[in-house]
Amino acid sequence: MALVLDYKGLSTKEMSDLRSRLQKSDGICKVTKNTLMRQAIKGKDSWIGLESLLTGTNAFVLIKGDVGSAVKAVQAFQKETQKSETKGGLFEGKLLSQDEIKAIAKLPSKEALMAQIAGAMNSITSKIAIGINEVPSGLARSLKQHSESGES
Repeated sequence: MALVLDYKGLSTKEMSDLRSRLQKSDGICKVTKNTLMRQAIKGKDSWIGLESLLTGTNAFVLIKGDVGSAVKAVQAFQKETQKSETKGGLFEGKLLSQDEIKAIAKLPSKEALMAQIAGAMNSITSKIAIGINEVPSGLARSLKQHSESGES
């Protein structure tokens, strides 16, 4: 995933802060000239959507890891500094709107999703174990009840 930020007005210290926040989610922030970025994406169909965002002073956030936490880190940084604005983003060749980027930030983290899946799997296995255990227990209760009633 790639985000394009307008970094105008950010100090070197603030850019370093953003970069350190992004490292936790395997993301990087690079400042490059728009002409160099155009050359880099030229002929690459999955990156061509970025072309419309290449105006003004841009910083490019490239995310390899947890997309949700990286977007959250960028948004938290922007909220604190009040100097940077997200122009847009690109995910798997699709240009993302501001609303779509905000929706990604609202997603649970990778760890939270894994915990939810593990909890659901644990619940299912518990129910299966109870069900399997209930068959012989139910049979034993039925046999005991039948023998106590004295019927043959």
